[in-house]
Amino acid sequence: MKLLLSLALCLVAAVSASNVVDLDKDNFDSVVSGDKHVFVEFYAPWCGHCKSLAPVYEQVGDAFASVDDVVIAKVDADSERDIGSRFGVQGFPTLKFFAKGGTTAEDFSGDRSADGIVAYVNGKAGTNARVKKPVTAVVDLDPSNFDSIVLNAEKNVLVEFYAPWCGHCKALVPVYEKVAAAFKNEKNCVVAKVDADAHSSLGEKFGVSGFPTLKFFPTGNKDGEDYNDGRSEEDFVKFLNKQCGTQRTVDGGLTEEAGRVDALDELAARFSKAEGDREDIIAEAVKLADQQEDIKLASYYSKVMKKIVDKGAEYVTNEVARLGRMSGQVSANKADEFARRSNILKQFL
Repeated sequence: MKLLLSLALCLVAAVSASNVVDLDKDNFDSVVSGDKHVFVEFYAPWCGHCKSLAPVYEQVGDAFASVDDVVIAKVDADSERDIGSRFGVQGFPTLKFFAKGGTTAEDFSGDRSADGIVAYVNGKAGTNARVKKPVTAVVDLDPSNFDSIVLNAEKNVLVEFYAPWCGHCKALVPVYEKVAAAFKNEKNCVVAKVDADAHSSLGEKFGVSGFPTLKFFPTGNKDGEDYNDGRSEEDFVKFLNKQCGTQRTVDGGLTEEAGRVDALDELAARFSKAEGDREDIIAEAVKLADQQEDIKLASYYSKVMKKIVDKGAEYVTNEVARLGRMSGQVSANKADEFARRSNILKQFL
């Protein structure tokens, strides 16, 4: 019997890379045999709730992938009606647990989140599996944190209202993830998403009638403005830079304008060409820097001027090269600081 179970599981693994075992009339009894703990979803392909559960169930399968004593499986009980009837399945999805040592099913009626199902199976099987959380820069929202993040008057927040089963939502994932990564270092510009199928009250509150729906919540308007621009990485980045007052590139770096001040750029140009009145230009740069919002960064212009006077014009080229070498070895915040300094330094070339 154990050999048959192993062969059945190997056959399924060869067909699919998923860690959820597909069951049918040919392999059901060899998998649900009492040799292992088996958690089974009885589903129908057309069932909306089943589609919503699908990505969650994949996470459950991944959580138990290296646990030899537990199998996470599913059966299309619409096609395999005899199996569904045999276990009293009357609706979809129906979740049942078959404990090791027998083939009697126990209904699962608990929390259908990945964490909830994994905790249940752990409790029954005596295992210690954990849900593998994907690394993401997109902020996940739910009723417990939506207001504190989205309605925060100091944050501009772009929110995707999605459904796990939605094809267009799935297609948007890699683009949205890159956009979030590009802005992860901007405290006032947040890229977030909420499962509006699971948390329908949030979708209804903001008039969501289809997926994905994108809404922008700027600092001055928390009613939610429809996002109707393009959905490429470039479109999102351009929109957020304009709305948030940021200067990000698609790859998460900073544009050539970041950190610069037009009036101080003009002084840098004058300084590079002048000789006799350089001290006056430095004094003017110091005075102008004190009028800027970021005084510390604006003061870097006059610091560079003083360094050039002390070390010569080659200081600029050497410093740009030094900052470039160090950028890949420091924190994201420090890398941004170096990029802004480099932008300023280049105004003296």
